[in-house]
Amino acid sequence: MSELACLPYGVGHTHEGVCLQVRLGPYRILLDCGLTDISALDLGGASSEASRQAPVDLVFCSHAHPDHARGLRSLHQQYPQLPIFASEVTTQLLPLNWLNQPVPEDLCRALPWRTPVEVEDGLTVQLWPAGHLPGAACILLSYHASQRTYTLFYTGDFFLSNSRLVEGLPLEEIRGLRPDALILEGTYGTARYPHRRQQENRLAEHIYQLLRAERNILLPTPTLGLGQDLVMLLRSHHHFTGKDFTVWVDETVAAGCDMYLDLMAYFPSSVQNFARHQPLFWDERILPRVRRIPASGKIDLSAPGIVIGYRGADLSRYCADIAQPWTVMLPDAYASAIAPTALASDAEDATLDWLQTLAPKLESGQVQIETYQLSTHSDGTGTTQLIHNLRPQHVVLIHGQPNYLADLASLEELQTRYHLHLPSAGHWVDMPLGDTFIQPAAPDLSYEGEIAETPAGITLTLPEDITLDPRWRQFADTGIVQVRWQGENLVVQSLSQRELLSGNAQHLMGVSPQECCQRCRHQIRQRCWNIHSPLYRFKVTPEGYCPAFETELPGTALGDAGDEAS
Repeated sequence: MSELACLPYGVGHTHEGVCLQVRLGPYRILLDCGLTDISALDLGGASSEASRQAPVDLVFCSHAHPDHARGLRSLHQQYPQLPIFASEVTTQLLPLNWLNQPVPEDLCRALPWRTPVEVEDGLTVQLWPAGHLPGAACILLSYHASQRTYTLFYTGDFFLSNSRLVEGLPLEEIRGLRPDALILEGTYGTARYPHRRQQENRLAEHIYQLLRAERNILLPTPTLGLGQDLVMLLRSHHHFTGKDFTVWVDETVAAGCDMYLDLMAYFPSSVQNFARHQPLFWDERILPRVRRIPASGKIDLSAPGIVIGYRGADLSRYCADIAQPWTVMLPDAYASAIAPTALASDAEDATLDWLQTLAPKLESGQVQIETYQLSTHSDGTGTTQLIHNLRPQHVVLIHGQPNYLADLASLEELQTRYHLHLPSAGHWVDMPLGDTFIQPAAPDLSYEGEIAETPAGITLTLPEDITLDPRWRQFADTGIVQVRWQGENLVVQSLSQRELLSGNAQHLMGVSPQECCQRCRHQIRQRCWNIHSPLYRFKVTPEGYCPAFETELPGTALGDAGDEAS
């Protein structure tokens, strides 16, 4: 085995946590520990004769999200002498993973930003902010051998753009590091998304319109990150400044808010300046109000308001107790993960129970489910940008759906420059170093088909082996697609059950009976697909109208619109 190798215990596929052992010279280093069960770690070290011997020499935690940190408490209990390192902010946030459980004060040791620290003989570590979450860090590991220095750069979860409470990864500071190996996430694969601020503006505009329509809004979030970002967005965006409504925050997300307040000195100067003029979270004086949900769970929503709650708790009680209409807004990535089971009566995932109980209200239109995009990871463009700026010899892609990671690995711009690895749990990845680059074979992810014009329309024929890709089942779920031009290329997108259900929910919730785009059979995904309309292919507003209006017929409108789009 070479001086540089990696043994993954978890690579972040689907609900799997991230946990990697890297071998750097004589040292074994654990990068994150998002495992629920840490017994697998014995594969890398401790023998039956020395069961208390730690499987690695040290541990680095990139940030405090559970899929990267949930196993650290058990690891510390089993190996109390094993050093665990993280940034200062992460050491403070980690206990939020084990609320109501004792967490030892010496669980984690803090490292400074940007300063090389020798943690073992000849082994140094250096941290930079990674964006994504307060305290999130990427790390450069360097082992100084007699012949040369071996280097490995690990990003954890990273984000190049600034968000409301976190500055993005400082790309200019790490440009040209040229590590021997780079281990980074590829959560979004090759997908491209609008700039984070543009996403925030779209979300704020939509929430504003929902409040004007007198709908309460329920925003399920994890403990850390998204919930606090949403509170800050509602506090600072111009759509909401001075508006008379209340944002209610449940106790779990509120615990994260309180921890943020204790760490204010570590936040960006813009956030600190905001906090000097008005409270960052809890405020009764300046509108909109932000309040904690009391222990009783009873809240005053005599006027439309917003509830931000931990998505693993039973949030359905708010929709059940208050007779006003509700809109449950889920992040796109989370909604896609739960869509197949969210409304199924036989779903076994306990975290979805509160969604299942809303099924009758969803059918009646009293509650509707919508999704929104608010990126917390870099998209495909940001991922490749980071790789090209670092210029590593080996690139190890983790943390994402296997198909998304394969899409990244198939990019010619990466294939021709780097050794690319797509690891799986339990299998060593050897990363030999040398001056000669041998281009690995690119995975073949393209398919050839045929297009034929018929009297009934256009027929696209694809080879049967495309159905072997796990993504095909989701793509072909409804049999309805939307087609649009993108430059000289024609892009085919599927319409999921979630999108169709969302459109149906809007119809059921009681749209005005007048003739408008919302009720037109040719409106789909906010665009007009009637070739006889002057609005053809343009984005339309729900209250819009044109002379080509045709009534939406129950049970056929979506299919007809899909046929028109095809």
